[in-house]
Amino acid sequence: MCAWGWCAGHTRHVTISDLPGGLVLRTARAADLDQIGALLVDRGEEGDDVDHRLVVQDDDAGWESCAVVVDGDRVVSTATLLDETVRVDGVVLPAGQVELVATATDHEGRGHVRALMEWAHERSRARGHVLQVMIGIPYFYRLFGYEYAIDIPRARDLVDAPGPAAGPAAGPAAGPAAATGDALRPATRADLPHLARLQDAAQAPYDVAAPHPEPRRRWLLDHGGSTTWVLDRDGSPVATARARVDDDAVLVAEAAAEDDDGADALLAGLVARYPGRPLRVVHRPLTVPGRRWEPRLGPAGEDVEQYYVRVPDEGALLEALRPVLSARLAASGLDRTGGDVVVSTFRRHHRLAVTADGLGPVRTGGALQSPGAAGGCGVAPDALGPLLFGPHGIEGLTRRRPDVYPGPDSELMTALFPPRTADLLTYYLPW
Repeated sequence: MCAWGWCAGHTRHVTISDLPGGLVLRTARAADLDQIGALLVDRGEEGDDVDHRLVVQDDDAGWESCAVVVDGDRVVSTATLLDETVRVDGVVLPAGQVELVATATDHEGRGHVRALMEWAHERSRARGHVLQVMIGIPYFYRLFGYEYAIDIPRARDLVDAPGPAAGPAAGPAAGPAAATGDALRPATRADLPHLARLQDAAQAPYDVAAPHPEPRRRWLLDHGGSTTWVLDRDGSPVATARARVDDDAVLVAEAAAEDDDGADALLAGLVARYPGRPLRVVHRPLTVPGRRWEPRLGPAGEDVEQYYVRVPDEGALLEALRPVLSARLAASGLDRTGGDVVVSTFRRHHRLAVTADGLGPVRTGGALQSPGAAGGCGVAPDALGPLLFGPHGIEGLTRRRPDVYPGPDSELMTALFPPRTADLLTYYLPW
């Protein structure tokens, strides 16, 4: 039995689904809070219970964002779906992210996570999301339709730390640049608009960007996994970063600053805040701190880490991105008026008519095993996310995968599907 309904007052979507062995998957309830928290800490990390509480007790997310599998009265598995947005050039895509997933050790291997992922994906679809993104453990989420797509910026050692600025400190909240009117302090709720402004400016140069949703900005101020810092200049926030204290170092991420002076003072303040601890910096190369700090950073590791992307409906995603594709076609100067752009994922294909006004609506058809014969490109379905959001574009993916190729009009497909730079802000910092 699987039932979807509304609880009293029609304010909450309720899921109830019977699973094998008499277990039940259902929307989480307030009475489950302690059990869910204990499970998350047992199978995850200290503080995951706090992060979960911040989500489900927030009116912008609430209990309907979380589901559990229960064995009688016992919570044995859980997952939470968060609302996200992903900007691609000038188009903002609604997206979902599954987080806070855990299963009791004695219930592993019984399909609970698969059932919860199906719940999350159905809920994501109902909320109008056209894709899902996540940062997750290696390989595992490929079992549920995710594929690696977007590079995670690498953390690099700070090998040339700035020295303290001359002049007296302005009390315990001040960083070493306090003599110039700069002071580093933990962020507060009053800083939320400034955090959004600084990060929006930092992400503006990127082709693909996922900002923190406003509710998560609140949650990050209260969770224990990281500290959000703000640098004031004469009382006005001009820079920010998140820092997480690990066993052997301090990870600095999400650094943003209005100008070079703010970036310099921010780094000096962070060094002073964590005396004697090495700093590792998540390098965002297109930001002011990324450019300013790079000469002080050691080399990046050679290992590759990527965000997962899941594309539940190829046609819907291409339709959402049609304004972007039309703009790329116009910018290329190529004239293909009267023809079609054909993108085949082999088991189905998608056509967009080329008109004088741009690309027409997506028309989806059946299997097309030889798209080149129709003038189209071939893209395996698990490569569509990397094609649309990743750093390689169709040209680079063609060199990496035999099931991706531009077809006979490579000039057109290269213009439509170029390499993309990306910057994603997520609940948990990249490792």
